[in-house]
Amino acid sequence: MGCKVDSLTERHAPTVPDPGYESVDEYLVARWTGADGRSADGYKALTEWFNKRLLKRVYEEHGRDVVSVHLDREYEVITGDADVQRDELAADLAADGLDIDEVQTELVSWSTMRHHLKGCLEAEKDTTPAETDWEANTVQMARERTAEKAQSVLSSLTSKGRLQDADRAQVDVQVKLRCPECSVRVPFEDAVERGYVCNTHSEPDSEESVVDRVQNQSSAIALPYAAVEALQTVLLGESLLVESVAMGAL
Repeated sequence: MGCKVDSLTERHAPTVPDPGYESVDEYLVARWTGADGRSADGYKALTEWFNKRLLKRVYEEHGRDVVSVHLDREYEVITGDADVQRDELAADLAADGLDIDEVQTELVSWSTMRHHLKGCLEAEKDTTPAETDWEANTVQMARERTAEKAQSVLSSLTSKGRLQDADRAQVDVQVKLRCPECSVRVPFEDAVERGYVCNTHSEPDSEESVVDRVQNQSSAIALPYAAVEALQTVLLGESLLVESVAMGAL
């Protein structure tokens, strides 16, 4: 007997974004193990992906326009604890014959996703630290997450008429490290490749890493067109001064 992920997949038939995969299960395993060549995703990321695809299908089944609504935002409201926003969304969903509490009940937890991958599908994941560049992967995931947030904001601004064609903008996020002693800023990848942030204030003979020399600084995020939300990026176990600049170009 299958788990909740199996029953929901059978009932609602959510789709995968890549036509190279024949099923949701095949796609989930590939993303979890990193077999598709991308950074391997964890249970939380896969749970969120599955739930959003499921939410999209539920909306479609009830005739709710999935083009004009913002799934990411509504998903956060459904799973969050913002009472005012939840009440507003509940009323909107009710107009399409949907009960917000029932919709939330349909969503799966990360523990259910873990059981599905390891129990139902018997998938195995190589976790050998030596074979993974987890530091670079962590930075890349932070960049992708910031870009997704910025793109969601641009879509919202477009739908509200506050910024024309903002949803057509391309968002580019750069992560830079700043020397704690001066104003030098360099891209994260360049600093790691050469082994220091600032040549003037580097300590070649020291065993301290790039991260150790710029630790305990604050994070700053600059997003295009609007201030979205404060975001503190924590990388490599320590707080870095990370300047993420998302630039939109039509």
